[in-house]
Amino acid sequence: MNRFSNHVTRLFGIDYPIIQGGMVWASGWRLASAVSNAGGLGIIGAGSMYPEVLRDHIRQCKAATTKPFAVNLPLLYPDIEKHIEIILEEGVKIVFTSAGNPKTWTSVLREKGITVVHVVSSSKFARKAEEAGCDAVVAEGFEAGGHNGREETTTLVLIPAVRKAVKIPVIAAGGIATGRQMLACMVLGAGGVQMGSRFVASEEASSHIQFKNEVIGAQEGDTQLMMKQLTPVRLLRNEFATQVRAAELRGASPDELKELLGRGRAKKGMFEGDLAAGELEIGQVSALLDEILPAKKIVENVWQEFINGLENPLELN
Repeated sequence: MNRFSNHVTRLFGIDYPIIQGGMVWASGWRLASAVSNAGGLGIIGAGSMYPEVLRDHIRQCKAATTKPFAVNLPLLYPDIEKHIEIILEEGVKIVFTSAGNPKTWTSVLREKGITVVHVVSSSKFARKAEEAGCDAVVAEGFEAGGHNGREETTTLVLIPAVRKAVKIPVIAAGGIATGRQMLACMVLGAGGVQMGSRFVASEEASSHIQFKNEVIGAQEGDTQLMMKQLTPVRLLRNEFATQVRAAELRGASPDELKELLGRGRAKKGMFEGDLAAGELEIGQVSALLDEILPAKKIVENVWQEFINGLENPLELN
């Protein structure tokens, strides 16, 4: 696999514009370092980590790779000041922020020489991220797992809209797991792709094997966007998701939904493997996944299919 160069690879100092999403309960140092060692950009998902756990994962990742890696930082995290402090103390070079206002911390991070990327679900928020000083944006479409946009804009619509709206690099996310999908997004104006669900179904992901097996067994229509009154999240259908759907159909208030969600629901499902009562966050593209692979093999497969499509576009059909 030959090194590729564009504005995204140069921004991060990576070989291929393939970025692993910072998913809660799945994206620890093992996965991040494996993706980075394969030539992509691995990301530690801080959203499910206590501050000292994050520090340990950063240090373990440094020991496992000499390549660039990043930390994903949900801005609504209750102890965010401690996470920021640890990121600065440990010399993290790249931070992906999400779920909050990028104005709050972007200038602080950039003053320390950190590259900052913000995850957005609309052109409006992409412009706000650019105005806040972000170096790039991840434009995440409706197909994505995890926290999602209320606008329900699909990736194929969102990418060209965001590309038109901002001058900074755009990274596509939401419903991407193959080289062909990567090629489509880059034709539409993205400089690279971020993939979450594909890397959940990897050997190095810290998610529970029962959850991984549920992901690769998913079919079309097995996920649904829920909890739009709180923070929209795409879930695999299970007993918990059925309860949420029933509550939403009867017009449950945000407080009722919060009570139903409770605490630790995502950990119960994705990390502990409770497939009935747990919250199983995953993207629509899970319907295309049928095997659990090493992260290196995922990067290789996606890149090779992308190159094949680029060199032989008429053979894609």
